[in-house]
Amino acid sequence: MQNNAASQQARHHVESMYAQDACAQNMGMHIEHIDVGFARLSMKIIPSMLNGHQSCHGGILFSLADTAFAYACNSEGLAAVASSGSIDFIRPVLVDDQLTATASVQHQGKTTGLYDVEITNQAGNVVALFRGRAHRVGRYVSGHSLNNDPLNNNTQKNRQGEQS
Repeated sequence: MQNNAASQQARHHVESMYAQDACAQNMGMHIEHIDVGFARLSMKIIPSMLNGHQSCHGGILFSLADTAFAYACNSEGLAAVASSGSIDFIRPVLVDDQLTATASVQHQGKTTGLYDVEITNQAGNVVALFRGRAHRVGRYVSGHSLNNDPLNNNTQKNRQGEQS
């Protein structure tokens, strides 16, 4: 993983997002581990998350994966939003299952990134696979603009030639 200072900064960025994330909190998502380009969340499936087949609703799994994805792609402190996301459901998830969503960067360019998320159950079985594309929106997670920021100008010079 990354150096300690970068890891601490990543955790700080994500914790500030989580503090504002009513959806993740209300769904019972918990941050297990954060690093640069990486997030691991957990969540227990409760009866209100079941569909008519008495298995976990796919939208719940998508929300868990999407949240892990969001935290991984915002961990560097540069605000990013999803431009697309898709999920494959591998096996059913039942009430009381304890899920873990692990998101990791596959590629991060200047403005676009590609992230994969694996959701497993308490037995370690893969229940869903998610792939998301992120787009950086030109500001920091804190809300400050990247315009007129001397640090950003240096970052831009260092990334010349990098494809998005």
